[in-house]
Amino acid sequence: MNKQINHMNAAEDYLAKTSQRDLAAGVLKQAAQDLRRFHGATSAVERELYFDAYSWVMSDDCTWPFSFLNVCRLLHREAITLREELLGDLSLGIFRQWARRGSRAVRRFSDSLRHRFPTDNNESATTPPASLMQTSY
Repeated sequence: MNKQINHMNAAEDYLAKTSQRDLAAGVLKQAAQDLRRFHGATSAVERELYFDAYSWVMSDDCTWPFSFLNVCRLLHREAITLREELLGDLSLGIFRQWARRGSRAVRRFSDSLRHRFPTDNNESATTPPASLMQTSY
C-alpha cells in the first residue's frame, strides 16, 4: 500500500511540474505575440498590451510564480538571452525577423543532431570501413 501511495505521489508531482512548464510556456508565448503584434501600436489598448508584455519581460521580480525570471527557470532558459531574442527582433523588419528565426532554428537543429549522433574523428581515421558484402571468385 505504501508503494502505491509513493507511486501516486510521484505521478502527481510529474503532472504538476509538467503543467507548470506548459503554463509557463504559454505565458511566454503570449508575451512574445503581444510584443510582436502591438509593437508600434497606435490605439491606447494595444499600447497598453505592448507595455504590459514589455514590463513583464524586463522585470527582475521573482515574487510572482510566473514572473519572467521564474518562467525562464522553469523552461531552463537564460533570462538575458531570452530578453535579447524577444526584444531584439522588434527593431528588425519582418524579413529580417524571419531570417533570424530561421537561422536560430537551423542552429538548434544542428546542435540537437550533434548531441544525438556524436562523432569521434579519431576513431574513423584508425578503423577501416567495413564492407557490406564480401565475395570470392
